[in-house]
Amino acid sequence: MILDDDDRPPASPAETLRLIRRQQAEAARHLSPDPRLVYWPWGIAWLIGFALFFLRFGPDDRVFVNLPEWLPLTALFILLAAAGTLSAIGGARAYGQVTGDSSRRGQWYGIAWMLGFVTYGVTLGRVTDHLPDDLARLLWAAGAVGLTGVLHLAGGAIWLDRNLFRLGIWLTLINIIGVYAGPGWHALIVAVAGGGGMLVGGVIAWLRRGSGS
Repeated sequence: MILDDDDRPPASPAETLRLIRRQQAEAARHLSPDPRLVYWPWGIAWLIGFALFFLRFGPDDRVFVNLPEWLPLTALFILLAAAGTLSAIGGARAYGQVTGDSSRRGQWYGIAWMLGFVTYGVTLGRVTDHLPDDLARLLWAAGAVGLTGVLHLAGGAIWLDRNLFRLGIWLTLINIIGVYAGPGWHALIVAVAGGGGMLVGGVIAWLRRGSGS
C-alpha cells in the first residue's frame, strides 16, 4: 500500500516535535479571538470619540468645531457600545469552543470589565457635579482610559499575552501624559496615541497570529 505524504509517520523525533508545535499553533489560532475584532473596534471608537471631544472642548475651552455639547459624549458611548458588541462576538466565537479553566477565565474577565465600569460610572457620577466642567470631563476621560489600561494589563497577565500587556502599559503611559497636559490635550493624546495604538496593536497581533509566532 502506498501512503500519501500526509499519512507517513514523522521521520525523526525532531520532525515529530515540529509537527506537534505546528498543530498547537494552529489550535491556538482557532481557539483565540481574531485580534482585529479585539483591537480595531476599540481603536476606531477612541480615535473618533475622543477626537470629537478635542474638537468641541479643546485646550482652554477652545472650540475648534461648534458641535452640540451633548454630541461628543453621546457619540463616544455609542461607539464604545458597538466596540464592546463586536469584541464580545469575536470572543464568543473563539471561547465558545473552550471549556474548563480557559472558559472561566474569559467569563470572569468579562465580568471584571462590566463591574469595573459600573463602579467607575457610579462613583464619578457622585463627585463630578462638584467640579468645574473642564476638570469633570478630564476626570471622566482619564478614569475610563486608566481603567481600560489596567484591565488590559490584567488580561495580558492572565493569558500571558505580551501584546495585550504592552498595550496596557502604553495606554497607562499616554493617560498619565494626557492628564498632566490638561483638559483638551488629554482628548487629543488619547484619540491619536490611544486609538492609533490600538489599531497598530491589532495589526501586530494579527500578523503574529498568522505567522504562528
